[in-house]
Amino acid sequence: MMHTIGLIGGITPQSTIMYYEVLNNLATRYFGENNSCKVIINSVNFAEISALQKEDRWDKLDELMVNAALSLELAGAKCILICANTMHLTIAAVQKAVKIPVLHIAEATAEKVINHKIKRVALLGTKYTMEKDFYTKVLNSFGISAVIPCLEDRNTIHDIIYSELSKGVLKDASKQIYLQIIDELIKDGAEGVILGCTEIPLLIKQEDVTVPVFDTTTIHATKAFMDMKLT
Repeated sequence: MMHTIGLIGGITPQSTIMYYEVLNNLATRYFGENNSCKVIINSVNFAEISALQKEDRWDKLDELMVNAALSLELAGAKCILICANTMHLTIAAVQKAVKIPVLHIAEATAEKVINHKIKRVALLGTKYTMEKDFYTKVLNSFGISAVIPCLEDRNTIHDIIYSELSKGVLKDASKQIYLQIIDELIKDGAEGVILGCTEIPLLIKQEDVTVPVFDTTTIHATKAFMDMKLT
């Protein structure tokens, strides 16, 4: 009925819960009541991840994520999801280390954007996601250009992610700040909005925005489910 999906979670626990919920809701929808998804979770320590990010120790982060992926492969997972947009900075190392597919969140999202016939999108996420090119390169390979917030707005978005959303804290004031930033990006030509941090969908929903919103958490989990689903 299902191949087993491996999740590298804990980055953050909030988004890992969302992945697990999406996968199990899909199992119920496709296979009927009482069905759940076959999932193995390797939950890493977000405090360690966050500290290494601040120190710009991506070599150590590569090593940490590779070890997590190898353990999932050894445990019987048939594909792997890195449950965080930012940590896809390590995906090349992970893909090289394992023999099973590691599904790229930006590629899955780009496919959805193309399906909407959109070529220009706003990208919200951590500073790493917005400022480094690992994400925009994937979008560009699909013919999609990204509108990035200004420096002040990038700092605000990043701080809210780490100080609030990563801890499950949802504030209406922060939601209004995000929506104001999104409105400015739409004025700059964005035809859609990529919620490029797996916690942002906790705060921003499609009904809040006038253009298509791309929830990367749901998109990524759904892609894995459909790829692993047996007829």
